[in-house]
Amino acid sequence: MLELYTHPMSPCAQKVRIVLAEKGLDWEKRHVELAEKENLRPEYLKLNPLGVVPTLVDDGKPVIESSIICEYLEDKFPDSELRPDNPWHTSQMRFWMKHVDIKVHPSCGALQWPLLMADKLRQLSEAEMDAIIDKVVEKPRRERQRRLVKMGYDAPDIKDAVATYEKTIADMERTLEDQDWLAGDRFSLADAAMAPYFQTLYQFGWTDWYLSRARVADWYARCAERESYRTGVAADFPAVKLAQLNDKGQAPWKKIQEHLDR
Repeated sequence: MLELYTHPMSPCAQKVRIVLAEKGLDWEKRHVELAEKENLRPEYLKLNPLGVVPTLVDDGKPVIESSIICEYLEDKFPDSELRPDNPWHTSQMRFWMKHVDIKVHPSCGALQWPLLMADKLRQLSEAEMDAIIDKVVEKPRRERQRRLVKMGYDAPDIKDAVATYEKTIADMERTLEDQDWLAGDRFSLADAAMAPYFQTLYQFGWTDWYLSRARVADWYARCAERESYRTGVAADFPAVKLAQLNDKGQAPWKKIQEHLDR
């Protein structure tokens, strides 16, 4: 039995859940409460020394880093192929996956972390808050969280995050001029990796950001219509929860628009 340590709001965990669903695999959910910093507890750090989700455990062996997990699942369970046959398209798939990992994911973290994970930290004294953030394993993520919890949407990370998202959406619009999916003419790991980062825009009511690009809007609509997306992502967002997240997103959207208009 596969075990997945996951959180419903984590885009990295969402993309792995999409892949698991695309392949029709059974798995056991292990919820990690990120707001309570369960990801930094010693027992979890033994599985994942980076202190992040997701972690896949297969036959007692942990596999970490979401893109590596996705390729691991593709290698071990090749039915319902999610890797293109054409080597050039495979290179494009890996380009988009790397772009998600090194650019889109940190940008998404800057935009959604203050709305989802910072409230409990703000209830602590500054010393208590710093002590918890000091436990975050990787320095860039640790210092980004420190800035975001103290400065919110006035942190410098927000401007950079908006620029990265904007360029990504524009680049996707050009890519989709000549093909249906990010790495060719069929759904691949690249689409599974990218789609959750549009869930972030959707859930906070920031849809104008991608609806202005017709090809990207159509691509995301097709992703969201897939059974793998419905079970791996959308099932965790009932109407009441979506309404709450949409309310949370209204004030930040004004800040985002200020950066877009500059």
